[in-house]
Amino acid sequence: MAIREDEWIRKMSVESKMIEPFVSSQVRCGEDGEKLVSYGLSSYGYDLRIADEFKVFTNVYNSIVDPKNFNEDSFVDIQAKECIIPPNSFALARSIEYFRIPRNILTICVGKSTYARCGIIVNVTPFEPEWEGHVTIEISNTTPLPAKVYANEGIAQVIFFEAAQECSLSYADRNGKYQKQRGITVPVV
Repeated sequence: MAIREDEWIRKMSVESKMIEPFVSSQVRCGEDGEKLVSYGLSSYGYDLRIADEFKVFTNVYNSIVDPKNFNEDSFVDIQAKECIIPPNSFALARSIEYFRIPRNILTICVGKSTYARCGIIVNVTPFEPEWEGHVTIEISNTTPLPAKVYANEGIAQVIFFEAAQECSLSYADRNGKYQKQRGITVPVV
């Protein structure tokens, strides 16, 4: 398995619509010169952005977090340019980009170091061959202080791995439960 480089990612994104919308270079500043958490094409991956939709975890109802019986009352829905995540809590968000992963590609997605250095940890599971959709992103605030994340800016880097041959059973073949998800998707069993 080989890591795919930027020209391949650019070609697949333009020709096969692997990433939409696709930003063909690193963006570090806004049009007004404001510094941004970078996003767009990088050397061996793609830095995805988060949308302005968030589900912030709250314990107002003393719920138990149970992936087999998930209660959406555990979240407060927020739509904003910035999201404040309470201390020792987390939020769900989604990518702006919609991904279509080829049958011979597997990705891993890791948080950006800018956030990690602030105690903000991003968790995203791999994008399997032939998975497609918006990426649901879990953002944990591991600090004892409120933490801020910014919509429409970078949050995580996707790294693409190419297999020597196509997989025999893809995510689409298995009718994966998160296939073609749009928006923020909570746990499904």
